[in-house]
Amino acid sequence: MAKKLYFGGLSYDTTDDSLKAACDQFGAVTSAKVIMDRETGRSRGFGFVEMSSDDEAMAVISGLDGKDVDGRTVRVSEARPQEEGGGNRGGGNRGGGFGGGDRRNSW
Repeated sequence: MAKKLYFGGLSYDTTDDSLKAACDQFGAVTSAKVIMDRETGRSRGFGFVEMSSDDEAMAVISGLDGKDVDGRTVRVSEARPQEEGGGNRGGGNRGGGFGGGDRRNSW
């Protein structure tokens, strides 16, 4: 079964291909994705790699966590499952803004 890994501390120069190349030595890479900022098109400094087996994923963690990739020391760990809702993308009232709430102390 494939295992997804989180890479933190990536260089802004790291690409999907260079991240994949760093992991290729440990086994079959199913996918490699550096997360990019939508507005600037620049790397956000983290990414995900999916390895084809748990053993290969563990080899990547032990082989690359705390090591240099593209000039930066990276952190590698097992990726946590994505939370429901995908983050704060609008909707819902988390306080602030206009409307709702107790108006007794508004002025």
